Order: sequence, then structure tokens, then C-alpha cells
Amino acid sequence: MARTVSNPTIGGGRPSNSSSTIVGGNRTSLVGEPRKMKNTARKSTGGKAPRRSGPFNPAPGRNVPGGGGGGRGGRRSSITNNENESNQPRSKRRYRPGTRALMEIRQYQKSTDLLIAKLPFSRVVREVALSLSSTEAGDLRWQSSAIMALQEAAEAFLVHLFEDANLCAIHAKRVTIMQKDIQLARRIRGQWHGLG
Repeated sequence: MARTVSNPTIGGGRPSNSSSTIVGGNRTSLVGEPRKMKNTARKSTGGKAPRRSGPFNPAPGRNVPGGGGGGRGGRRSSITNNENESNQPRSKRRYRPGTRALMEIRQYQKSTDLLIAKLPFSRVVREVALSLSSTEAGDLRWQSSAIMALQEAAEAFLVHLFEDANLCAIHAKRVTIMQKDIQLARRIRGQWHGLG
């Protein structure tokens, strides 16, 4: 059986308009006082926290609207926000796997600049030329346009070779280019197209 009790004072003689019901010896609040929930501690599993999914993703540094209204604090000054932003080191943007690779592919396909650094390539060309020429020829002099022409040809050859090696890797149901793919591509090309 339940009986209703009107309680004019709650804790320290403060008047209240709430009424409560006593059911089986337990007092339950009907109006006025919200029921308090107990939080129980749970043991962590040690894994990562689940990823948050959904459209809510506030930009860093912006004020996030709170759930409640009519707080006492008023407006926060922008000075404190700027101080907080400057104190925290800005984290690098993380792209999903594969996104960065696609961005680089588009970037390199758009550009026409040479990818090998000019000075190291020039040193290699001079070194190879010295090793092939006779010792009495002495120090060879190179025009810059001649080295540029060699570099253009070398880069075009390498790009074409990697295209063929990529096709060999895909044929083997792989994504990674291996040494055997490059060897197979050169072997299929033949004696001079693969340059020996």
C-alpha cells in the first residue's frame, strides 16, 4: 500500500512544495526534487576509447555551446582563448591511409619539374664520364644544358621503368613494388629497351 505524505520542510526547516510517496518503507519523490543517480566504478579494459562518430566536430579555438542556459559566468574574454591556443602545441593533421599518397600522385603528375636534385646528379654524371674516359683526356667540361638533357632522359627512363614494374606487381596480386618486379620489367623489355 502506498500513502502520500506532504512534507512542508526539508533539511533545516526550508519549506518545500514537494510531495513524496512511501512504498514498502522506501520514500520516493514525485515532484520537485530530482532523483539522484549513483555512479558505479567500472574496470577499464585497457583498449582505445571508441571513435566518436557523428556530425559534431567543433573547430579548434571556437566556443562550444553548452547544454544549459542562463549561467552566471557571462561572456568569456577572447584573450583567454588566444592564450590557451598559443600555449598548446598545434598537432599535425592526420590523413587516412592512402589519402596522402593520392595527393602526392596528383601533385607530381601536375608538375613538370625534375625530381632528382641537380647537383648530385651532375656529380654522378661527371664521375661516370671520368671512369669511362681515358686518363689522358683529363678533366672534362660539361655544358649545363647537356647535363639537363641527360637528367631529363634518366628521369623519363626511371618513371617508365617504375610504371612497368608496378604492372608486374599488380599482376602478382601485390601492391608493393619489389626488386623482382623491376628485373622482370627489364627482362620483358629486351636487350636495349631495358638498356642491357
